[in-house]
Amino acid sequence: MTSETRIPEQRPDHYDAFAAAYARANENGLFNRWYARPGVLDLLGNVAGRRILDAGCGSGPLLRDLRERGASVAGFDASPAMIQLARERLGGEADLQLADLTQPLPYDDAAFDDVLAVLVLHYLEDWSRPLVELRRVLKPGGRLIVVVNHPAIPPVMYPEVNYFETVPNEEAYDFDGVTATLTIWYRSLSAMSESFTAAGFRISAISEPPVSPDTPPELLPTSEPDPSRFIGFIFFGLEAVS
Repeated sequence: MTSETRIPEQRPDHYDAFAAAYARANENGLFNRWYARPGVLDLLGNVAGRRILDAGCGSGPLLRDLRERGASVAGFDASPAMIQLARERLGGEADLQLADLTQPLPYDDAAFDDVLAVLVLHYLEDWSRPLVELRRVLKPGGRLIVVVNHPAIPPVMYPEVNYFETVPNEEAYDFDGVTATLTIWYRSLSAMSESFTAAGFRISAISEPPVSPDTPPELLPTSEPDPSRFIGFIFFGLEAVS
């Protein structure tokens, strides 16, 4: 996809059409269950007693993990179908809301110790407003964990994409037999860093973790010299500064 080709951003309810299939595929899939979720939990460490917001929570697997570890959790998603699945997973009393990350969020200032934005920001062309809102709802010194598609993916898989521009790329995915097209906005590592700084964050960690040591061997890629490590996502630990 060239930089001249403009692709509209996905509708907030885009995931409604395949929400159940997405949730099933990720329940025990390599990239979510054994890679993204363990990587996020490792960055967070001990969360007992902390108030944590999952921005773009989907069907709520990370919220469940965090609640089991003693955190007080809240989550929102722009997809009504995803929020319904999260309610079924977490129970009717769970603090879940329908909200759009590109709009003002329905939370007070400094309401959370930690915020997660896992595999959500790369669907957006403009990170400035979402990051400012996530900074607003964090306590001073609070942490934002961001996970997005790795910026090295375009040079490897989509050489027509200009690494140094923020450009969209349409990609087809199979979720438990259901095909869906997602628009991923790629940007350089320096562009990500500049966005974080402009919104009031300090980068405290950049991680490219291996998969969980408990990953079923049959799920690991056979083409990699070390199948436990591959270019997939990049993980950021950010600190909200005054």
